[in-house]
Amino acid sequence: MSKNTADETPVCCCIDVGSIIDNTDCTATYSRVFATKAEADETLAALSEKARAAESEPCQIVPRYTEEADGVRLDIDFTFSCQAETMIFQLGLR
Repeated sequence: MSKNTADETPVCCCIDVGSIIDNTDCTATYSRVFATKAEADETLAALSEKARAAESEPCQIVPRYTEEADGVRLDIDFTFSCQAETMIFQLGLR
């Protein structure tokens, strides 16, 4: 058995889920340039709805708009109460 920080079981090559999901990464980020602010607002509303569906406690949603030559950049940070919710949200966007 290799020596690393994960708790491995040599029989089935299993790894403790706590070594993968350790609640250190609870923020999902999104960034895209839109032609108009209205389009960016629509996307913010849709993503916020998806975040609310994944949350157990209120998700902190922080949008930032930046004017660019080709439109409006929307950057959003979604901070969940635990990493599992972050992963559920991210997988739901695929």
